[in-house]
Amino acid sequence: MIVDCLENWKIYPYGAAWKSAFEFLMTLTPNAEEKKYPLQGDDIYAMVMSYETRTPETAVLETHRKYLDIQAVLDGGEVMEWFPTGGLVINKPYEESKDVEFYIRPHPGLARLEITPGMFVAFFPHDAHMPYLMIGNKSERVKKVVVKIKAELLMP
Repeated sequence: MIVDCLENWKIYPYGAAWKSAFEFLMTLTPNAEEKKYPLQGDDIYAMVMSYETRTPETAVLETHRKYLDIQAVLDGGEVMEWFPTGGLVINKPYEESKDVEFYIRPHPGLARLEITPGMFVAFFPHDAHMPYLMIGNKSERVKKVVVKIKAELLMP
């Protein structure tokens, strides 16, 4: 997992796919159209979406095997929790067509991140994560982008 400011994306040595994702991210504003953006076919794409933040009881804990998630809030704010996958109990087995596996949240995440505009979080395939969480006790409308990069495209 990486948590940083968007302006620092260039310090990470992950190659052309990483660069393509962030060049796209840097063009987005809170007025971005909510839709899927194919940046490089199914290898790199982005989804802009809005939703109400949730409690941990109604959010989902997930991992992806094929893709890295880069998540950035465009408007509002949310909490994301991070868990190591070792020891988690599977709630819904891996579904290859959606590249997702769901887990039972055993306790609050080992890292609890408050994400606001100007920040990003990169979740790698070994990072279980629970996004969509409320900051405090009040739900709010969040607009966010998730960029998906096939993990095999990243250069160490």
